[in-house]
Amino acid sequence: MAYAIGVDVGGTFTDVVLRDTSGAISVAKCLSTHYDPIAGIVAGVTRALGGRDPAQVTRVVHATTLATNAILERTGVRVAYVTTQGFRHVVPLGRYARVEEDRYDLRFTPPPPPVAPEDCFEVTERVSARGEVLTPLDDDSVRRVAAEIARRGIGSAAVCLLHAYANPAHERRVAEILRASVPAVVTSSEVWPEIREYERATTTIMSAYVGPLMASYLSRLRERLAALGIRAPVHVMESGGGVVSAELAARRAVATIESGPAAGVLAAAGAGFAEAISFDMGGTTAKACVVRGGRPEITREFHVGGKGSFGGRRAGTGVPIRTPAIDLAEVGAGGGSVAWVDAAGTLRVGPRSAGSSPGPACYGLGGAEPTVTDANLVLGYLSSASIPLTPALAEEALDRLAGPLGVAREEAARAVHEIVSAAMASAVHVVTVQRGIDPRGFALVAFGGAGPMHAARVAARFGIATVVAPAHCGVASAAGRGPCTRRGWQRGSGSRRSWCPPTAGWPRRRGCWPATSPPSGSAPGWTRATPSRSSPGSWRAG
Repeated sequence: MAYAIGVDVGGTFTDVVLRDTSGAISVAKCLSTHYDPIAGIVAGVTRALGGRDPAQVTRVVHATTLATNAILERTGVRVAYVTTQGFRHVVPLGRYARVEEDRYDLRFTPPPPPVAPEDCFEVTERVSARGEVLTPLDDDSVRRVAAEIARRGIGSAAVCLLHAYANPAHERRVAEILRASVPAVVTSSEVWPEIREYERATTTIMSAYVGPLMASYLSRLRERLAALGIRAPVHVMESGGGVVSAELAARRAVATIESGPAAGVLAAAGAGFAEAISFDMGGTTAKACVVRGGRPEITREFHVGGKGSFGGRRAGTGVPIRTPAIDLAEVGAGGGSVAWVDAAGTLRVGPRSAGSSPGPACYGLGGAEPTVTDANLVLGYLSSASIPLTPALAEEALDRLAGPLGVAREEAARAVHEIVSAAMASAVHVVTVQRGIDPRGFALVAFGGAGPMHAARVAARFGIATVVAPAHCGVASAAGRGPCTRRGWQRGSGSRRSWCPPTAGWPRRRGCWPATSPPSGSAPGWTRATPSRSSPGSWRAG
């Protein structure tokens, strides 16, 4: 019997779901290992396999927040930016919108650019917006740049020449010369060949910034899985909900920046409701997305980092990325969010999370600060979990919070629950009311380790009458990675093709098609949706 494995690495737990050809599911949930995420994956895969033969695993689908974390924490590799003569200052000058408290900061300091000004280089060439060569490429200028990049020890380069989307010949030649002395070279014509110079440049730079990290990580993951006896191909979830090979993910790492929450939205889209709101609450963050007509909303541009962005929706904050992504709103509120009292005596929850180490107090792993999970345990909303819980430790943590507030333990726990529910409701507000959508006609599909405990209260705030907690909702993001679809984006055309037949063991609206072509025209029960810019083409169960 063949098996497929879906893996979701979160801030608190690593989820692994093993599915066989009959649709039967085996689940493993273990604490994430931040010092080495692969160690948590290996532990979860080993537990999910049980006594099964690892050689029978035919597919591994993995989504990772590696790219996102590298950008937010600025832990990517040093990148050299190569552009047309006269345009090296486009990226250092950048673009930034002052939002929230920054508006009133007289000593405001803008964030550093994605590439240091001294690492920006120019080559002699010029192409018009129609693709006409105005100034031929000077190969000697490229060789001088390549020599300087190598001298500085920079191992990754991003090439974004003016109007290369119209004629990529110069970019390809620049990359050819650079690759003789620079290990990793990324060109804008490979990543996202569309108009808008600044966004195209930042997208290319971010791909070069995290690409070497992604390549190294996926290589080590395949080696560790091979040591278990799993030699199946590893696929990576894209931000838009499709999957790509590990090799392509390493070359186009920018397409995986929002891959983490994508599969959960696909699982919510498969819950059987044409109009639904995906509500995913894990240990660190909560995410919301609108599903209309059984299809999640897709955006072509988002921002990583920044302030007041709710998952990247505020233009001008953070780093702009041009690549298809499921349109999400995200807030820093989860089961591990720490409750604390500020200097003014006001109760606050998050955004800091206890994570997997030390974790909530009730885990008994050394954590002492009160968290949302501890509050839910005290209130009786939570009775058991994938690891043993100690109610006495949760009560002690809440007592330390209740004391400064001058209230009883249960009142403090209820206040924590109310505050975090209000924070998560703001994410739902962003994807619905803020965009002119009335959420009352939607079903709220809750998943994630903490989602169902807060779903009813969030739904009540918007008058949503239907709340759904699917089977295996605690590992829905990993389960949603099993029935994933290969997707190929036709850049510049805005069109997409996907094949989504049903499979047993998960709602019929999403499934896995083992081939890279659509089912035959005579297959019963299937209809073809006409693709357009706003509605990508797909096969659907009728």
